[in-house]
Amino acid sequence: MKNFQTVEEKNMNKSVNNKIEKAIFHMRKYTLILLSIIISASGQQLTSQKKKEIIEVQKLSSKGPNAAPNRKKDEGKGPYKRLVIRGGTVIDGTGGPPRGPMDIVIENNKIVKVQNVGYPGIPINESKRPEKGDYEIDASGMYILPGFVDLHIHSGNQFKAPDAEYTYKLWMAHGITTVRGVALGPTEWALNEKERSAKNEIVAPRIYVYDRPGNGADWKGGPINDPETAKKWVRYAKKKGIDGLKLTSPRPQIMKALLDEANANKMGSVAHLAQIGVADMNLIDAARLGLKNQTHFYGLFEALYKNNDVQPWPYDMNYNNEQHRFGQVARQWNLIHEKGSPEWKALIDELLKYNFIIDPTMTAYVATRDVMRAQTAVWHEKYTLPSLWDYYIPSRYNHGAYYFDWTTADEVAWKNFYRVWMSFLNDYKNAGGRVTVSSDAGYTYNLFGFSSIEEMELLQEAGFHPLEVFRGATKHGAEAIFEPKGEDIQFGVIRPGLMADLVVIGENPVENIKVLYGTGAVRLNNETAEAELVGGVLYTIKDGIIYDAKQLLKDVEMMVKEQKKERGNLKKLDWK
Repeated sequence: MKNFQTVEEKNMNKSVNNKIEKAIFHMRKYTLILLSIIISASGQQLTSQKKKEIIEVQKLSSKGPNAAPNRKKDEGKGPYKRLVIRGGTVIDGTGGPPRGPMDIVIENNKIVKVQNVGYPGIPINESKRPEKGDYEIDASGMYILPGFVDLHIHSGNQFKAPDAEYTYKLWMAHGITTVRGVALGPTEWALNEKERSAKNEIVAPRIYVYDRPGNGADWKGGPINDPETAKKWVRYAKKKGIDGLKLTSPRPQIMKALLDEANANKMGSVAHLAQIGVADMNLIDAARLGLKNQTHFYGLFEALYKNNDVQPWPYDMNYNNEQHRFGQVARQWNLIHEKGSPEWKALIDELLKYNFIIDPTMTAYVATRDVMRAQTAVWHEKYTLPSLWDYYIPSRYNHGAYYFDWTTADEVAWKNFYRVWMSFLNDYKNAGGRVTVSSDAGYTYNLFGFSSIEEMELLQEAGFHPLEVFRGATKHGAEAIFEPKGEDIQFGVIRPGLMADLVVIGENPVENIKVLYGTGAVRLNNETAEAELVGGVLYTIKDGIIYDAKQLLKDVEMMVKEQKKERGNLKKLDWK
């Protein structure tokens, strides 16, 4: 297998710019003082203006966004003592077939009745319908799903998305009523936003806060360098109101301590098993230690290596060079035991034994398969902030902006990688495993809300039936949150007794998942012979409160317009 090496990359270790790159990439580990020292020591390759710009970007990137404003009186209707949604076709989240017409009765924030009221093509017998509500929605010809759960989100930061309202409304406009922040933002800020959302003081999805060990402004225990300190931090996090752990690749002894304590305290766990640690602990190693949930793919392929123990990186490999980091990882697609092999089946069987949930976040890397397509997505013009676009553009100091010299060979490797990855996910699902939906938006040209729908499309590409996709985005997403707590789900299925978190759309998403995008889907009108946009979520209902999804998108569009006025128009592809 040929390893890619550009001239630039071959000389990188000899370049003073590499010092800057390393320091900036590890911004979260080093202080800004150290960053400044490194930059100042780097010689004269960068102008003083560029050095100032880099430092300013890092300062802003280290700060969470502005808290969402209080919900206005005209933002959301309800909850009502009795809300009735009439005549819709229900996709209940279990994987069962759509059925309708159905009437759904909601009292305050709970579903109390889901009633079959007739048959397609036959007038409804009004005498058999539930009694009149305080407020009603005529959902005739519409489809109703449980609110979507996105299990991997970040809120952005002061540089790329300075206002949390922007990300919240993009999520809500796409029917996402629950998110798992990994992490949402700075710990105390995230916990406060979680509380405000729970009280519906803000327009935002329901928030669950997962955090990295050692975080918390009032944590006095120091770095998590030993098992006992790890356990102390978990107990601290539990007391603080943190719902679960976002893990990378600590030493196995520390990983076990974290997981043992988290499981004992009924806290969740999810891991991005970083490449720097998978040689010491791959996916099945972590699952044996008590990990319940994986995000991304790291550690999965390494658990299936055929003739290798570690990935055979090129000799000039440098993980801190993000084009190396993300360009090379896809080159392991053909290093593993084949689909259907005993080893492939054994891994699936053992993960099933642990009731393991895979949260792939394929959309986080989908640009690697076709970066030009990602750059030119139709939603960027209206809904991508100029500041966010600035973050996307290739850069050595913005995480995920690694398309320094992205080649056809890189994209081919990633296409092959996705083919194998998708095959495993589908086989895991077919064997009874649970695969959920998440996005990790805000990087690699992925836009909040839109990327969650793209993840659903990718699961269908992997072989999932749309009803299996929606089950992953609803019921299984809810199970990922509540099972660690030892509780039954409180949302995720349209069922009496569960929370009134719903998505109402005018088109059939089973026929075409694209209709869930805020921009809709293009369809030729056979009567007018004109192309037109159809779809987009109509109503997002959270806790029985009805939000106009189209209006939420208009609010986002206005935010983008305002920033364009302040900063200049979105510079899409004006490369110098």
